[in-house]
Amino acid sequence: MTPPPPPPLPRRRMLAMPAVCPCEDISPGTLLASLATLSADVADGCDVDRLPALRGGVGVAVRVAGLLREFLEEVRWAAAAELPGGSVLGMSELHVALQKMRFLLEDCGRKGARMWVLMNAEAVASELRVVLGSVAAAMDVLPAGVVAASDDARELAALVSQQAWRAAVRPDEEDSRAARSVRSMLARFRSGATPDAEDARLVLGRVGVASWWDCSQEVSFLEAEMLERLEAGGENDNDLVLISGLMAFLLYCRVVLFDRIDYGKADEPAPRAASYLARINPEGLQCPITLELMTDPVTLATGQTYDRASIKRWVKSGCRTCPVTGEKLRSADVVPNVAVRGIVEQLLLSSGVSLHEPSSKHRCAVDKTASPFGAAAAGGARLAVAFLVSKLCRGTPEEQKKATYECRKLSKRNVFHRACLVDAGAVPWLLHLLSSPDASVQDNAVAGLLNLSKHPAGRRALVEAGGLGLIVDAVSVAAKVEAQQNAAAILFYLSSDAGYCDEISRIPEAIPTLVRLVREGAYRGRKNALVSLYGVLQRGAGGHGRAVSAGAVAALASLLPGDRDDLANDAVALLARLAEQPAGAAAVLSSSALVTRLVDFLGASASRSAKDHCAALLASLCRHGGDAVVALLGKTPGLMPSLYALIADGGAQGSKKARWLVNEIHRHYEQRQPPVAAPPAGDRVIRV
Repeated sequence: MTPPPPPPLPRRRMLAMPAVCPCEDISPGTLLASLATLSADVADGCDVDRLPALRGGVGVAVRVAGLLREFLEEVRWAAAAELPGGSVLGMSELHVALQKMRFLLEDCGRKGARMWVLMNAEAVASELRVVLGSVAAAMDVLPAGVVAASDDARELAALVSQQAWRAAVRPDEEDSRAARSVRSMLARFRSGATPDAEDARLVLGRVGVASWWDCSQEVSFLEAEMLERLEAGGENDNDLVLISGLMAFLLYCRVVLFDRIDYGKADEPAPRAASYLARINPEGLQCPITLELMTDPVTLATGQTYDRASIKRWVKSGCRTCPVTGEKLRSADVVPNVAVRGIVEQLLLSSGVSLHEPSSKHRCAVDKTASPFGAAAAGGARLAVAFLVSKLCRGTPEEQKKATYECRKLSKRNVFHRACLVDAGAVPWLLHLLSSPDASVQDNAVAGLLNLSKHPAGRRALVEAGGLGLIVDAVSVAAKVEAQQNAAAILFYLSSDAGYCDEISRIPEAIPTLVRLVREGAYRGRKNALVSLYGVLQRGAGGHGRAVSAGAVAALASLLPGDRDDLANDAVALLARLAEQPAGAAAVLSSSALVTRLVDFLGASASRSAKDHCAALLASLCRHGGDAVVALLGKTPGLMPSLYALIADGGAQGSKKARWLVNEIHRHYEQRQPPVAAPPAGDRVIRV
């Protein structure tokens, strides 16, 4: 089997220049060819006119790279393979300097980083001056055998050195003026004042941010930078204040200055790429576990590709097999599938959707955004949220449509933004818009409420506004399937509070609606309904009887064994919860086929937690069903080996339940045996 390719390097942080020095034994000819290619990349790879800042300084660097390319081509033509061995050292220094120059120019033109480059223009200019100095120094120490390869080479070498030494690389005056204007607007945010719209437009125009889509790309880049720093434990990073302030400024501009949501033509795939994408089956890009598009695809040692978050959850739940092939996993290591990610990215861009958003690996970092990093970030966010809420309550239908989408995006990965929306009164208006005839407005309103329900104040506001019944209705009648699934997820977050669980249980349609979604929904809807039901039954009182009456046992039984192991595991956990009450146990026992399936599941499941739940379920059946159930289980083939295996390898609770079941089965059959003579002295009957 061909070994998987090595994982790619992680995303390079802005202004980081991880140059690699060529090895010492590289041949001069090979190094010269590499230098020629590298200088051509630098000279041709940057469109100076489209840069947000430092156009003058970058223009000088590009010109130097162009001259260097001409020099290297002249040396290759004149010297051929006769380069002196001592030329490797000087050319290696030049190679490192050109690598750093390429990284810097890539950063200056990086999509979505326009505002960040503008505000860091002084630092970028300083780095570029150092790099140009390194180029000049490397040129000066090249041996005569290289520089004097021809008269043209000598002249070009002198010209490269002179221009690199004399290059005046500094921010343009307009860059400095725009940066001062941004700082002035951030100061207004700190005092709670609204910035001048014309000033904001001038700054955006300077860096080339001309649409809602451009603003979104800038925000996504800054958000990724912030979350990566938080993930690395950089809460005290001074740059976080600037990053958060710039995010607030761009969010405010996106919300207030742009009336419609659009997508940039620059991100549309070329006709050839579009034709290629048209032949791709989107189902082949879905994660086999979640059936959702793989935005972070990774490959297991078995060769199967999954979305990183879903396969991590699979392994963390105790499963040690490949979900598709069933092979036992010798290692849980994964390798990023760059090819699939590239196809997914192009597919999304062709639909006007950006993939440049922080991945799920930043979920822990999101919790660190509860407090804003600086007064400017707080003030800008509050101003943007106030504008949004005004559009939710008094805007035209189109304005409400945009406002609900902005609420959805704003609350997705920032806890402070969620708190701002709740404090500004967004929850009642989002609930009101659940009845909108526009399916997109419904969908965005539900998704926004889902994000806000992750915040304790958001859950409280939703319940106090009388929104529980509306959410339950949305599970059944929302126009889009995604909205129904998100509504079920809201009930899951509400079920974290016992008081809310009781209120959900008292709504006559709530539990039957979730049971119906388990029975009839798509994968994600079933998943959300299962976890919501589990939460309600775990904390609420009186919900077990409603669930049994609504046919929950039959709906859950339909998922066993099933082709989705995670749904089957959740179904067993929920059956175990129902069987804790006599009515639930009786409903399970009414189907002998279900009991047999549960025994088979105990032996076949690869998940330790699922085995534990299954053992707890069988134990509850025995307690409520008495000796008749114990006798039935004792006669079921395959149960005892599974119980002994669970005693040896299961979790603490699972082992305890399995041991109890084994002892009960032995006790039952010992009572039915005729009495026998006592064993000889010294012998003992050993129980498990």
